[in-house]
Amino acid sequence: MNDPIVPAVPFAEDPGAGAGAGAEAASGRRRMLRGALAVAGAVALRPLVAATPAAAEPAGATSGAATGAVVVRRFGRYEVLALLDAHGPFPGTAQAAFPDATATDWERARRLDPAAFGPGDTWELDFRCYAVRRPGGRVTLVDTGIGPVGSPASGWAPVPGRLPAVLARAGIAKADVETVVLTHLHEDHYGWSVTPEGVPVFPNARYLVQHAEVAALGPTRTARTYVIEPLLRAGQLDEVDGRTVLAGRASPGGGAITLLPTPGHTPGHQSVLVDGGGDRLLLTGDVLVHAVQLATPGVRYLFEADPETARHSREQLLAEARRTGALLGTAHLNRPFARPWTPTETTLPL
Repeated sequence: MNDPIVPAVPFAEDPGAGAGAGAEAASGRRRMLRGALAVAGAVALRPLVAATPAAAEPAGATSGAATGAVVVRRFGRYEVLALLDAHGPFPGTAQAAFPDATATDWERARRLDPAAFGPGDTWELDFRCYAVRRPGGRVTLVDTGIGPVGSPASGWAPVPGRLPAVLARAGIAKADVETVVLTHLHEDHYGWSVTPEGVPVFPNARYLVQHAEVAALGPTRTARTYVIEPLLRAGQLDEVDGRTVLAGRASPGGGAITLLPTPGHTPGHQSVLVDGGGDRLLLTGDVLVHAVQLATPGVRYLFEADPETARHSREQLLAEARRTGALLGTAHLNRPFARPWTPTETTLPL
């Protein structure tokens, strides 16, 4: 089913649309999304799990929400903290968001991430960021979540984000963040980058975004006016172009943090490879947004900017993870860390 008045899209901004007809389409999506929020208002929001002290992920962990707001794993010289900014239901139905998904696809996805399935075909999802702590305490933050009341996402997101409190609980001060990587410029991924007054939240950080992502923004798009222009004024925005090594040595066994272009969801979407010198983690951003795309990578998300390119990026990323034994760190699945799934498995592998 694909009900056009309930567009299941929590990522309302399409960086590919600029002024004119594209801006009108984006505005229409936003109006319909708010209508969907009203339709979905009867579905109670699950409160964000209270932040817990950072600790190693228990071996039998079943979901990001169940293990708390901070979940930590080590990858060689890097400590990676999964930070739960928010959790709640998506307005609209899962089938509307993934109109091509079959009953078999949904059956597999339910086995992989049962917490994603709420009443009435609602989609329950985490909104998650990641911090990578390097030797010496330097921190790279990957995405900044929904943001506070007054941020662009606060009108439709399930709950206001709580990233600053979660960072504090993890022992990370705003001044400790040296680099902020924005996987893409959708509202639930840049919300805590700046305050509603346009002040960068992380005063010492370089904010990194792919040039293709910024270039695709029209002059009046919210992502440009709310986050890009304030960061430019502050002198804290760096546009990168293609694969970029942020730290370490991009050589076998060397250990590095590398930005990987994974376009399709948006024109300049990027993922992050954390290579600890043996153990590897791929922070996927929105290359996949639901377990149905982990179970069946060819399933399209309704509002991918370029569905065919998005599918290719997703298939390539998952193939690389399987080839190298990398773990996945996902933004919206209800478990922060998982391995790529194969059809012979019945649950989401740790």
